[in-house]
Amino acid sequence: MILILFGVGVVAQVTTTPDGSNGQYDSIAWAWGFGVMLGVYVAGRISGAHLNPAVTLAFAVYEGFPWRKVGPFVLAQTLGAFVAALIVRFVYADFIRSVAPNLTETQGIFSTSPGAPTTITTAFFDQVVGTAILVFVIFALVHPRNKGPMANMAPFMIGILVVGIGMAWGANAGYAINPARDFSPRLFTYVAGWGSEVFTAYHHWWWVPIVGPCVGGVLGGFLYDLFIARHHPPEN
Repeated sequence: MILILFGVGVVAQVTTTPDGSNGQYDSIAWAWGFGVMLGVYVAGRISGAHLNPAVTLAFAVYEGFPWRKVGPFVLAQTLGAFVAALIVRFVYADFIRSVAPNLTETQGIFSTSPGAPTTITTAFFDQVVGTAILVFVIFALVHPRNKGPMANMAPFMIGILVVGIGMAWGANAGYAINPARDFSPRLFTYVAGWGSEVFTAYHHWWWVPIVGPCVGGVLGGFLYDLFIARHHPPEN
């Protein structure tokens, strides 16, 4: 929920002030990173701060996270993102109406879409690569046998990681790299009046930010296990 409050909130601020007076793309990249960092600090001690179903899946496949907890974690991630989208819509209602009274130009506040020249195939691989980078580096930062940052610095570094992904991998498809981040706000916009087009636009794009990150998360975990984890020095 914290992640989406910052991430969707900043996109709402930038989108509804097109003159750039309240931020531009760099603002979006930094605020998403802050949202991840603060979300991890908030929930880290209680749940390990899995803010992303793709990350949860990767930890279940490679790091022994209990499979019985995967479903409840994904449900919690999805519900938190949905409630956060509702809050952003409520608080920014006046600005959203002032920009697009019929709502058609503001759905992008809440969920992603491919860039103008980007095909669905390219966007899918973009999501796979972006999420693979995310999971690979998260594993490196938190693995007990790797020389990662001190525990209290890991959330900060994960936030910086997301900023970097946003700045380097945002053009093709908006770097969702998180199924809950995209699906829940998209579902909210459908319920809140944006209509079925939120699921049919861009050749039914909506499934890409769900499937692509899941594939990328498993791939990133596999690559970390293959190239890094297997070569850790033995524990004393």
